[in-house]
Amino acid sequence: MSPDYSLAAFDYVLPPERIALYPIEPRHNALLLVYDRGSIIHGHRVFHLPDLLPSFWQGQRPLLVFNDSRVFKARLLFTTDEGQRIEIFLLRPWNADFGEALSANPPVRWKALVGNARKWKKEKPLRWHNNLLQLNVSRQGDFVVLEWYPPTLTLAEVLEIAGEVPLPPYIKRKPEISDTERYQTSYAREAGSVAAPTAGLHFTPEVMEALRRQGIPQVFLTLHVGIGTFAPVRHMDDVRRHSMHPEIFNVTVSALETLASTTRPIVAVGTTSLRTLETLYWLGVQLLKSGRWVSQLPQNMPYEGPWNQSRVSFREAIEALKIKCLNERLAGLQGETSLYIYPGYQVRSADALLTNFHQPRSTLLMLVEAFVGTDWRRIYSEALQHSLGYRFLSYGDTMLLIRPGTAE
Repeated sequence: MSPDYSLAAFDYVLPPERIALYPIEPRHNALLLVYDRGSIIHGHRVFHLPDLLPSFWQGQRPLLVFNDSRVFKARLLFTTDEGQRIEIFLLRPWNADFGEALSANPPVRWKALVGNARKWKKEKPLRWHNNLLQLNVSRQGDFVVLEWYPPTLTLAEVLEIAGEVPLPPYIKRKPEISDTERYQTSYAREAGSVAAPTAGLHFTPEVMEALRRQGIPQVFLTLHVGIGTFAPVRHMDDVRRHSMHPEIFNVTVSALETLASTTRPIVAVGTTSLRTLETLYWLGVQLLKSGRWVSQLPQNMPYEGPWNQSRVSFREAIEALKIKCLNERLAGLQGETSLYIYPGYQVRSADALLTNFHQPRSTLLMLVEAFVGTDWRRIYSEALQHSLGYRFLSYGDTMLLIRPGTAE
């Protein structure tokens, strides 16, 4: 039976009161629903994971893959001389190097969204808090050029002073100072995301240490999450026509060596980790087939012939990327991915996925169906009806999904 690609196939009723406005404290107390190859198990919490994980693979300890991107204060709020509020939502720098761009002095060029843009005269500066900061914004094609006074400040310092944590639009409250820490994973490293890889929010330092004590290895990748994660799907009849925003990824040669050599089950912590793993697979396949490195993955390439007939294993593809790095003495690889995972996609990398409960009609929900099939409806229905009262979306509870067909 072919998948249903209508948008309605990915809909469900989410009562507003089930959307978590704040994370539970401590974060590792979040509820953990387990879907184990068709069986749904309730009663666990995230802090049980270090002891729980080996039981699903006959005592074998899986490899956990994390996305270590750091959320930056991407939302800047300024006012005009007339008191109109203008929002600048930074998305990505023109050269794709977040570290360099955030440490730069003016002028800087970024792709950005400008809210309420018709309310100010573009030749006049925007102001923040009684003129403590002034900002000039001009357009250059798809980018904006930002200049500010005092110019001795770096962009990172400007964002620290005047930026806000970009909470998702479904969290109907203003960001608070505590969100600076709460909307950030404990292992976040390189700034570049405008949305947190939220499955990782549950992993406190205590849980990370307990995983190490249990001999459960960890590997870190970087995918800078873009605004596209919240972009609504508007194609009612065929969701495959939706356009994904490109996102920047980084992977070290050390991570590639671990992934290429492991014989353990792989658990992707979050949809962003899974999309990065699958992106690496396809770039490795391209390298093996063509002999050249292509750093950009189009969203539909895996669905097109001859790629959709690929018999290359995940580890063979990653081995090819590792060898490229070693031969060329590269510390790692960087590129862009627009990979779109929806039903019909064959996952090559992960045996299990740890992920939060997602919005109705979202591309993330489509990814979940690609991973576990239409059983997602049974999972979500049980979560909504269960007396434990699972909380949904970014600050909510989480699921461990072990996909059918993986070895026990």
